[in-house]
Amino acid sequence: MKHIVKHQDTPLFDKWKALANEGWQPTYGKGGLRGAEKKEVKDSLMQEQGYICCYCECQLTDDDSHIEHFNPQSNNAVDPLDYTNMLCSCQDQLKKGEPQHCGISKDNWFDENLLISPLDSNCEGRFAYTADGKIQPSNESDNAATMTIEKLKLDIGILNDFRKKAIEPFLDKDLDDGDFSRFVNGYLKKNSGGTFEEFWTTINYIFVQNVLNK
Repeated sequence: MKHIVKHQDTPLFDKWKALANEGWQPTYGKGGLRGAEKKEVKDSLMQEQGYICCYCECQLTDDDSHIEHFNPQSNNAVDPLDYTNMLCSCQDQLKKGEPQHCGISKDNWFDENLLISPLDSNCEGRFAYTADGKIQPSNESDNAATMTIEKLKLDIGILNDFRKKAIEPFLDKDLDDGDFSRFVNGYLKKNSGGTFEEFWTTINYIFVQNVLNK
């Protein structure tokens, strides 16, 4: 889970919300936020995340991702149009044969004491990764990390396999120290399109943090 820094850039959305009056109130659900305003919100979320899922860090695509309310809309105390509570998660919906994870798996579950937020600047350090792509709490007594992995299903086979495949190129024995360092540093930088590579924290944990801590 990579730390996300919010930098809302949604002038159309802001203008639409400002139209609220006694006879009309903007809403998120059916008949509410849609069209250019909703696209602008989603585009802004994807951009600030470097186009990777807010939870698992898979690459986001327009047609297989959704606006995720970290604190669910089912909570009556939540403003569904509060941008600071919005993220972008992978999976638009559960497709046949595709295991659910991340926001689709989380659904309406929320516990502020047991769900780690990608908006928390310390979130990256709460998880550890192994060379075979598995994720686990950095501290085995961290109940919130354990529950977050369980509820978001971050340890299902398909995600473990994806992380393992991301790790494998860095294990090439033909890479000398210089090439390896450039490879890692290049992977962890956004490209010219503002995109992060998938599983950023996995690569950072195994090939940067572990090295520094030795």
